[in-house]
Amino acid sequence: MVSKKLSELKEKIGRTKKLLKLNELKKKSEKLAAQMEAPDFWRDQENAQAVAQDYQDIKKELEKWEQIENKADDLLELSADDSLTEEVEKQTAQLEKDFTEYEFYLLLSGLYDKNNAIVAIHAGSGGTEAQDWAAMLTRMLLRFCEKRGWKTKVLEESRGAEAGFKSVMFEVKGRYGYGYLKSEHGVHRLVRISPFDAEKMRHTSFALVEVLPELDEDVRIAIDPKDLRIDTFMSGGHGGQSVNTTYSAVRIVHAPTGISVQCQNERSQQQNKETAMKVLKAKLHRLEQEKLAKEKQELRGEYKSAEWGNQIRSYVLHPYHMVKDHRTEYESSDPEGVLEGELLPLCEAYLRWIKK
Repeated sequence: MVSKKLSELKEKIGRTKKLLKLNELKKKSEKLAAQMEAPDFWRDQENAQAVAQDYQDIKKELEKWEQIENKADDLLELSADDSLTEEVEKQTAQLEKDFTEYEFYLLLSGLYDKNNAIVAIHAGSGGTEAQDWAAMLTRMLLRFCEKRGWKTKVLEESRGAEAGFKSVMFEVKGRYGYGYLKSEHGVHRLVRISPFDAEKMRHTSFALVEVLPELDEDVRIAIDPKDLRIDTFMSGGHGGQSVNTTYSAVRIVHAPTGISVQCQNERSQQQNKETAMKVLKAKLHRLEQEKLAKEKQELRGEYKSAEWGNQIRSYVLHPYHMVKDHRTEYESSDPEGVLEGELLPLCEAYLRWIKK
């Protein structure tokens, strides 16, 4: 009985490896390893770090599947010994659990799911209350990224006068960064007793989270230079070399769409311009994708975009404790845990929902 179950599990593992195209991933790993052996590899530090991180992520994924397949082979051998039946059953149950967790990666099969992500958070109307909520969401998402082992870097921030952020933008570098974080794209609603209200009244706050994939270099986005207005200004911040002394900050406005992107956290104007262009391309790509989605969904029924009034999720801290995702109907009675970065169940519920 155990042998049959293990044989079936081994077949499932083999099928899943093919669906995940692990052979192609292995070839990519070998290609990256060859790149890293080049004598001038570390000349471009930023690119070298990105390649090295990609290689480590892929290596980890390949090793994980190799381990699970070897474990299945070992247990099949042990299952022939009747005296070890109880131990083999126990280890088989654990192997099935591990496989189910790894199999989840099949849901991360979107075009850009494996890519890095760019996340922007904007406070809604409501002054300090909404800005504090934007800061709470920023902390929640950064904690989630930290737990996943992803690297994050703030690209732009505009702090509130008393607390929180008017807006903040950061990049996330890690395999499947966009695939997981795309579940957070939309309006988030918070209900709580305000810590800024002397009368301790209940307040409702809103913040918009934008999640964009970092596009590969081979993705072409047509941008006419004549459509761009590029402004430079002195960067603000906490001090440091060249901060507040040179016009290193860059704002790019795309006239046809009205999209505005600015970046001031890099050291030089050129770096800020390159980062801002990267974000602009991602935003224009998102706009095009949303147009296509709108056209398709309008044929089937109501279309809802990530705009004010269309909240995707509510976080209630008073008079009861609950987090509810309005798309998937997933609920949690532990909003404090979610705000500490325990987002995995919400991300997985969303990925299963979009595959229906």
